[in-house]
Amino acid sequence: MSAILEGSKAVAESVRLCRPNLVCAYPITPQTHIVEELAGMVADGRLEAGFVLAESEFGAASIVLGGSAVGGRTYTATSSQGLLLMVEVIFNIAGLRLPVVMTCANRAVSAPINIWNDQQDAVSIRDSGWIQLYVEDNQEALDTHIQAFRIAEELMIPVMVCMDGYVLTHTMEPVDLPTQEDVDSFLPPYEPKYRLDPDDPFTMGAMVGPDAYMETRYHVHMDMMEARSVIARVAEEYAEAFGRHHGGLIETYDLEGADVVLVSMGSLLGTMREAVDELREEGLKVGLLKVRCFRPFPKEAIHDALMGVGIVGVIEKDISLGLEGTLCSEMRAAFCGEESPEISSFIMGLGGRDITVEEIKQIAWDLARNPACRVEFRGLREELLRGDEG
Repeated sequence: MSAILEGSKAVAESVRLCRPNLVCAYPITPQTHIVEELAGMVADGRLEAGFVLAESEFGAASIVLGGSAVGGRTYTATSSQGLLLMVEVIFNIAGLRLPVVMTCANRAVSAPINIWNDQQDAVSIRDSGWIQLYVEDNQEALDTHIQAFRIAEELMIPVMVCMDGYVLTHTMEPVDLPTQEDVDSFLPPYEPKYRLDPDDPFTMGAMVGPDAYMETRYHVHMDMMEARSVIARVAEEYAEAFGRHHGGLIETYDLEGADVVLVSMGSLLGTMREAVDELREEGLKVGLLKVRCFRPFPKEAIHDALMGVGIVGVIEKDISLGLEGTLCSEMRAAFCGEESPEISSFIMGLGGRDITVEEIKQIAWDLARNPACRVEFRGLREELLRGDEG
């Protein structure tokens, strides 16, 4: 069924179709519409699930941890400061191997206070043990959440679906809603591999000392590495079942024969495609690489896609302060131990600042003229840097 929906409502419909047993959240802009819509679905009987409004994001994460530990399919959503308030529990959920699914409506992190979009929140917890999937548009967000439950429950690893706040969450787009029957066929009822049960007691999250702790981390790491093949396979199975390929690890656009390749994650890819089309018409051979799965990082897929490319520009809405853009650092790791393309880091759009087609085109032309590796902020307001305005 086709419908024109706000991104947040499209996600809520997707989660409803996955039949969660427990939804828990604490409202924070720009995530609020997702859980608000799910609360309404529970109230009017469209979703048979428990809905808990927690006293904080820390509480929300703790509640879905508990719900998953006793064998329920659980979901939550958050953003920015809320995600960072969850951090202790985020690590715990991953360490306990609980298949929670979360939406992160990406938003800048304070201070100063800013409620607009960038991706600093999610990339800041890249090492927590959660799979992170970034989506470009609302249809991809809808489809990815259905896949996320399947991936999480097969691997017993939590999944975070990251969608740009406001740019997607508050934007109306046409989406195709699958039927409940089709989703039920793709996503069977959750059968936990283990759960807390008074009739069959065991300890979950016990104390582990130096004699065994490293081995627990090794197992999580190796299973995260294996998750790459599962994510790719589930995407293919979803495409076969629903006729849309919104999944996998990476996606390329006009990469064949490209002299310059631009790389990014999330909703910016739509603007970048337009820039690539115009650049091709202007005679510059530019391609695009979309990183969809940030954790586990698909370094082999990226390496293979960029073999033979000499110039790469990574455009991203985050920064590892004191180094460069976080995705750029990851890209460099894909070429460890061998000759690498020149990979430059371009920091843009922090705090919701617009990124235009012309700015992206300028980056591509600048790289073509001077491919030397560098780290640059683009789109800065010089008068503010000089202190001419308050």
